[in-house]
Order: sequence, then structure tokens, then C-alpha cells
Amino acid sequence: MENVEQIWKVVEPYLAAESLELDDVELLGRGRARTLRVTIDKSGGIDLDRISEVSRGLSRLLDAETELDGPYQLEVSSPGLERKLTRPSQFQKSIGREVVVKTAAFTVRGILIGASQDSFQVEPADSARRSIRYEDVTSARTVFRWERAPKPGYTAGKP
Repeated sequence: MENVEQIWKVVEPYLAAESLELDDVELLGRGRARTLRVTIDKSGGIDLDRISEVSRGLSRLLDAETELDGPYQLEVSSPGLERKLTRPSQFQKSIGREVVVKTAAFTVRGILIGASQDSFQVEPADSARRSIRYEDVTSARTVFRWERAPKPGYTAGKP
């Protein structure tokens, strides 16, 4: 069973029963260097202890319910601050966030303002709204901006 969609179908119900959301499944590498990366999420975030628990459960589930050819390393993680966007559901979850989207024709950075099953809309700060079809995307991710904290004891306008 090397099909990621089949793995998705085995893993998603288990995570739903655990009140978690399956964000992505990737099977990377070849031979002994293969990694099965499962990205999980939860409203409000997920901590490392919960990821460890889920990893153990997924390992048992995958051993029992799938027939992955050869060895692999299971990696379970959260999407992180800057999330890769590949599925319509990931775009829909990220509405209102800043994104960077690359296509073969252009790169655009702006606020994700809408997403449907076929396309999504990005509003750059310096130009008009763009509607982009998922099939045209070569890569997309959310952007996390680190805001600089004011210096202690400093009030704007007063030294």
C-alpha cells in the first residue's frame, strides 16, 4: 500500500475519534530512508505530549491496517507557524492569514480572502485581488510575521 490517499483513509477516522484533524500525509524518500509524515492539527493548537500519544497510536494502527512495503520512519507533527497549503481545506482554514503563492507565471504575497473547491483569492497590499486555481499553484504557504516588541520603558513619542 504505497498510495497516500489510502493511508489518509486509514488515518483520518482514527484522528477524528481523537478529536484531531488530519492536515496532511506525505510519503517521502525511498528504500530504508522513507519517511511517512503525518501532520495533525486541533483548534487552539496541539502540544508535544499529545503528538507523542497520537504517534504511538498511529504506529500501531498503521502496522495493523496497512501494508507499507519495506521500512519507514513515522513522523507526526503539527503544521507549525508557517503552514504549507496543498488542499482546498487547508486554504479554507487559512482565510484571513498572509500567504505566499507561487505559480509558473507569478508569485504573489497577500491576505487569503476566500477559498472554494476550485480556486482561492489573494489580496496583495499593493495591487488588485487575484483569483488563482489550485491546479496552477506550484507552492503556497502561510506567512508568520514576527512583531518587534517595544523596548521596556519606551512609550511612542516620548523618550
